[in-house]
Amino acid sequence: MHLVPADRAGHRTIDGHRVCEAIAAIGDTARVRAWADRFALLADPGRLSLLLALHTTGPLAVTDLAVAAGMRDPAVSQALRLLRAAGVVAGERDGRVVRYRLTDPAVAEVLEHGVLGRPE
Repeated sequence: MHLVPADRAGHRTIDGHRVCEAIAAIGDTARVRAWADRFALLADPGRLSLLLALHTTGPLAVTDLAVAAGMRDPAVSQALRLLRAAGVVAGERDGRVVRYRLTDPAVAEVLEHGVLGRPE
C-alpha cells in the first residue's frame, strides 16, 4: 500500500491493492476540488439554463438570456457574475450591450455530453 498517505497508513483495509488504485484514480486533491467547484456551478438550475443557452447559441446579452431562461434580468446578472468570477463565461462589450459567451472548454464538454447527451 505504497500510495496511502502517512496519516492514513494505520487504517485497516480489506483490499489494499484496490485502495492504492482508488487513491491513484482520485489523484490530486486540488483537481478534485476544482471539479467539485465546477459541478457546484452547474447544480443551480438557473445557472445551468444560462450555460446551456450560451453553449447552444453563442454570445447573448443579459436581457436575451433572461427571456430564454425565464429569469429576471437581476438574477441573470448575478448568476453571470458568479460564472464570470469562476472563469466559465466572459463578456464582450459591443457599444452599450455586453454579450456573454461560454469560455470553459471542460464545462462545454460536460454540457455537450452529460446534459445534452450528444455523442462525440
